[in-house]
Amino acid sequence: MAISRRRFLQFTAGGAAALGVNLFDNPMLRKAFAGAVQETPIIWLAAGACSGCSVSLLNALAPRIQDVLLDQVIPGHHTELAFHPTVMAASGDLAMQAMYDTEERPFLLVVEGSITTADGGRHCEVGEKHGHGITSVEHLERLGRKAKAVIAVGSCASFGGVPAANMNPTGSKGAIEVLRAKGINTPAVNLPGCAIHPDWFIGTVAALLLGGPEAIKVDEHGRPEMIYKKLIHDNCPLRGQFDAGQFAQKFGDEGCLYKLGCKGPVTRSNCPEKKFNSGTNWCIDNGHPCQGCTQPEYPYEQTMWGTVPIKDATPPAAYPPIFTDRKQKVDVTPAYAALAGAAAGVVGARMFGKKPAESSQDQDREE
Repeated sequence: MAISRRRFLQFTAGGAAALGVNLFDNPMLRKAFAGAVQETPIIWLAAGACSGCSVSLLNALAPRIQDVLLDQVIPGHHTELAFHPTVMAASGDLAMQAMYDTEERPFLLVVEGSITTADGGRHCEVGEKHGHGITSVEHLERLGRKAKAVIAVGSCASFGGVPAANMNPTGSKGAIEVLRAKGINTPAVNLPGCAIHPDWFIGTVAALLLGGPEAIKVDEHGRPEMIYKKLIHDNCPLRGQFDAGQFAQKFGDEGCLYKLGCKGPVTRSNCPEKKFNSGTNWCIDNGHPCQGCTQPEYPYEQTMWGTVPIKDATPPAAYPPIFTDRKQKVDVTPAYAALAGAAAGVVGARMFGKKPAESSQDQDREE
């Protein structure tokens, strides 16, 4: 029976441990074990964004960011955050050299923030060369051709996001859109969100390392279906109020938040299941409408607080107000007034000891 190199090393490691042998005293074995773990460096290109996705990732609690960067993401695979301008210790030329050295090896490219394309891309520059800034477009084109895969992290990197909002003087676009326009077809994945959930990034990297880009099934917007398949609306804790026609009219009211601009009926992600801050809270639980930040339309041209057309769910007709009054008002029409008058006459006659006038049929019967 054939045995792989990795299985052989596992067997020998187990046997040596049982015998109390220190394997790492042997330089040859030390080198063999180091080679059994595949190193995958990551270049994190920060473009037009607020670094909110970096903050979200660094706040990961299960697993912690230390575990992700220091331990193996999956057995046999270890990632190295080789370049990240927000958290790396190096700066200036030393930092840029770390990027240049890393791109000579197989690496993953992570893009945070929109790519500014107007005015030659001069609205966003990272580092400099020969006294001139290097635009994010130039970095993306160079690195995108070399990378094993590209991960666009956050709404800005995925679809342009806030920098690409109405008017968009910087020409901000999503990273994959820019790559495809330049004829670069490196496997790429969009992870929209403002900000992303740490698990979205960690899970995507693990899937890439385990099965390659082909192992990730994406939707029509390049988003992994494992994360972005379900509608927020389908798993919203306020879905019962929506179906019952109980809508909040202002912030702080109880009821479904659809009329306050909730984009849950058209937004796809697993926020209701994952929640943020280590499963503590998310927008809806905090009394705030879903902003639809994982959708290409975010942040919406007109207003964040406008209602969206509903395609995959049918709301109650006419959107009744919150806690609709079920009491029926008396319909005072002439017919009802006549009946009420006759009833009042009978009641009054009984109160004063008077009998109502007998009918002619009763009189004939007595005679």
